[in-house]
Amino acid sequence: MSTTPGHPFFAWRAGQLHAEAIPVEDLARRHGTPLFVYSKAAMLAALAAYQRGFAGRRSKICYAMKANSSLGVLQVFAQAGCGFDIVSGGELQRVLAAGGQAADVIFSGVGKTRVEMAQALEAGIGCFNVESEAELEVLDEVARAHGRRAPVSIRVNPNVDPKTHPYISTGLKGNKFGIAHERTLAAYRRAADLPGLRVVGIDCHIGSQITDSSPYLDAMDRVLDLVEAIEAAGIPLQHIDFGGGLGIDYQGVLPPAADQLWAQLLRKLDARGYGGRELMIEPGRSLVGNAGICLTEVLYLKPGEQKNFCIVDAAMNDLPRPAMYEAYHAILPVAPREGTEAGYDVVGPVCESGDWLGRNRQLAVQPGDLLAVMSAGAYCMSMASNYNSRPRAAEVLVDGSQAHVIREREQPADLMRGERLVA
Repeated sequence: MSTTPGHPFFAWRAGQLHAEAIPVEDLARRHGTPLFVYSKAAMLAALAAYQRGFAGRRSKICYAMKANSSLGVLQVFAQAGCGFDIVSGGELQRVLAAGGQAADVIFSGVGKTRVEMAQALEAGIGCFNVESEAELEVLDEVARAHGRRAPVSIRVNPNVDPKTHPYISTGLKGNKFGIAHERTLAAYRRAADLPGLRVVGIDCHIGSQITDSSPYLDAMDRVLDLVEAIEAAGIPLQHIDFGGGLGIDYQGVLPPAADQLWAQLLRKLDARGYGGRELMIEPGRSLVGNAGICLTEVLYLKPGEQKNFCIVDAAMNDLPRPAMYEAYHAILPVAPREGTEAGYDVVGPVCESGDWLGRNRQLAVQPGDLLAVMSAGAYCMSMASNYNSRPRAAEVLVDGSQAHVIREREQPADLMRGERLVA
């Protein structure tokens, strides 16, 4: 068989797809389907590339947990020494429950509420990435009301095209994120004047699933120009946060390796005279995307005049990326069978024509076979829903020859918990 996405952590051995040392068919039979399976070794290998890239530098790698916020996944990164990038109060609670420290957390997001700000201040948050001038004023007010000074960096919108899907582009003028490049210096002057704030850094994040190094290089130049101007105005910056967004290989498009990308960026940083600064980054998808798969069972084969359908028990509520972004995920048989392949649209049971996982896939399958939707570690379970009253899938973390259930499969009673009939 050909090399799989996530190789060598997901690979065929003796005609069976394995997650590290475990045949994934065994996991499906034991825990049912749909089932998310993650490789701990794959996560740590992806993290190691960043760690190599930053060797000898003052740096902090903050996992962008919106990619996958399951407690077992967060625990892996907390134990590996990562900080975390969060976008809600709920995510902060998850970090703390998984053993992370609030001081190692960066709080991003355009719509932080007063309650979330207060919660983060009381926990001892490491830094707020402020995304609007109005937010500066509110955060100052909340911090003073709680007798605190909020550590802040301002997220700059550098107007750099990340060359990615428009829904996950965040650094252009038309995006809702960050403060416009031309407004940044004025915003820093205002932040420095507010008694409830303490300016500690600058932040930039231009998008997600970026597969080219040039947008990063362009954004770094624009951010460093601002650092020079801000510090010339008498406002020192302790750290520079270059965000995340590095893509993964979903369909043969290879992004630069994290250590190679950062070798380029650090050369530019050194040339500009900022190589000694504390650096922060916020990788998400690149740490977990190819570290996970979703196992699903073939329910029915439905031939048609225009196309054939392979109906499986996973759906858009489990794997929303194809429906949301027209995203591609490789779909592979867990145990390839002999026979002639046919073209299928792989679809789920949800009552929507948009419920598809893959189009025009060549498969030799029969009802009861297991398929693996690859590269499912990021933005799948974290975006999963209960649409059509479908319980969310179970999750298993594989560590060598050991498999740990890190999320039990939801039951119908879980879906109705908290609801009430009218008396």
